[in-house]
Formats: sequence, C-alpha cells, structure tokens
Amino acid sequence: MEFRPLGRTGVQVSKMCLGTMMFGEWGTKDHQESIKIIHRALDAGINFVDTADVYSQGESEEIVGKALAGRRDEVVLATKFFMPFDDDPNHRGGSRRWIMQSVENSLRRLGTDYLDLYQMHRYDPAVDLDETLGALTDLVRAGKVRYLGHSTFPASALVEAQYVARDRGRERFVTEQPTYSILTRGIENEILTLTQRYGMGVLSYSPLAGGWLSGRYRKDADSTGPMSVARQRLANRFDMALPENQRKLDAADALGRLADEAGISLVEMAIAFVLRHPGITSAIIGPRTTDHLESQLAAADIELTTDVLDRIDQIVAPGVTLNPADNGWVSPSLQPTARRR
Repeated sequence: MEFRPLGRTGVQVSKMCLGTMMFGEWGTKDHQESIKIIHRALDAGINFVDTADVYSQGESEEIVGKALAGRRDEVVLATKFFMPFDDDPNHRGGSRRWIMQSVENSLRRLGTDYLDLYQMHRYDPAVDLDETLGALTDLVRAGKVRYLGHSTFPASALVEAQYVARDRGRERFVTEQPTYSILTRGIENEILTLTQRYGMGVLSYSPLAGGWLSGRYRKDADSTGPMSVARQRLANRFDMALPENQRKLDAADALGRLADEAGISLVEMAIAFVLRHPGITSAIIGPRTTDHLESQLAAADIELTTDVLDRIDQIVAPGVTLNPADNGWVSPSLQPTARRR
C-alpha cells in the first residue's frame, strides 16, 4: 500500500482510507464481522481510519474502538462532529458547547485519549467560524486532538477558514473531506485547486458514488432491491424517477462497458480514477462486507492509461456532477424559502 503525505503535516497515510459508515445499524450490524473487516484492512496496509459520531448514532465509533484495541498507535484515526446527533437542538453544529461535549463522547466510544484528525462534518453559515476554530484550537492545545479538518466545505468557506485561523491565531484546518467520483466531479472546479494552494490533505469520500459505480447499476440489471438505512436517508440520490439519476444510470452503464474493455472491474476503475488526481491524498472506501473490501483493495495496483482517462472525460466531463444532490452541501441561499424574498 502506497503512503502519501497528509498535506504539510508530516504525517504519512495510506492512499486508501477505511471509512466506517456502514458498520453498525446503518449497515453491518454484527460487530465481530465489522471488526474482522477493519483488521483485514489494517493487515492489507491501510493505516487511516475515518468515522463520525453520527454514524449509527455512535455505534460505528464503538466498533472502531473495539477493533483498534491494542493497535491504536499504528492507526491515523479520524472522526467527525456537527451532524444532528439526536432531537436535542444543541446536540449538533459547530458551537463551542457541542464541540466540547461531542469530542468527549467520541473519545469515550473510541476508547482513546486523543484523535489524530477531528473534522467538522459540514459547513454551517449560522455559526461564526472563529467560535468553532477557537474551541477546536483549545482541543489541540489540550492534547485531545492532533489536527483539524473539515468536510464538504464550499470554496468560499474553505478560504474564509484559512484567513480566520491566520488573523485570530487559531489552529488551521489542514484537511478537506469532499465527495469525489467519476459521477461527482464538482470539486475539480475550485476545491482541489484551493486545497493544493493551502497545502491541505484531501481524503475524498464515496469513490463509488454511493454504489452507483459498484457494477450494480446497469441498464440490464435489477437495481430495485432493498437499500441500506444510510441510502434510505438519501433517497433523492437513488430515486430512478428523477432525470438526474437516469443520467447517472446512463453514465454508469457506459463506464461499465469501458471497464470491461480495459480488462478491469468498474470498482477498480472508479477508485483508480480518484487516486490518479494529484490533489487527492487518500480515497475513503466504505465496505460493508469482506468481499466488498477485497474488491476495493484490488484498485490499489491499477494504473489507468491516458486513453481510458480521456474516454472517462467523454462520458462525464471534468468538473461536472450529474446529480447536484450528490455534492453533499447546498447553499441555504438557494433554498426555496430563501429565494422567495
């Protein structure tokens, strides 16, 4: 497994990161099976594990904590805060109050006294970034967190956060975690340019576009089977009645044929595409089963030719996301209530 620098931190991480959203109630409910998958990933050379407090309402973090018992020091461990954890309106967001409570909860569930990377799961224009960075800076200086990151920040917020850190003497965000796949190429427009400019590491999630590039979604295949709890929460990304998702189906089918011609699986081609971009540090893979993990690990040895990359660009143009709902964050100013002045 190749290792790459995590931005300018000096930390080396595997070019594949194990995402754990599918461990627990949202996916694999058997804790021992999930632990087996985590151990197999570590044995294969992955040293980077990403989770979040909201994944199965903390259950994923508990599973990761069990799996890393006795192996904590060999892993770069990342988790996230921000998403609504329950019905309490203060158990969410980027306030100092929630950050201080959330980090203690995550540390307890993970069975560790520090986090290598603590990430803000989404940008919140309602919260002053200085408040958020102030609280996170205190965690770094207390030794509970080593580095700070954010996920799915729009370009303007990414830049603002860098300026706030510089002007207020705060610890800065050193990583961004955006969605990136052949079907969701929006970050090629600005985000990847900005992360390279600021020397940030990029750990991109969903290289298989939420399963659309797993090989399951083909025109001649039945893709109407039951969806996981996680996918049920994102129905607008999978509803075949939407024209945006029909475009994804057309693209997935064409990409499947291209992978067949290249003599590789669509999974391998999809992950290799993400890893090929010089701005990507690590691609987060999210297996639910051991077979899923093995099929994704195989992509580590795939090098796509220029011809294949050119043909991918013909199917989905650079910078294009076929379904905007897949981008992960939409400006509140574009919501209907904001447009109706």
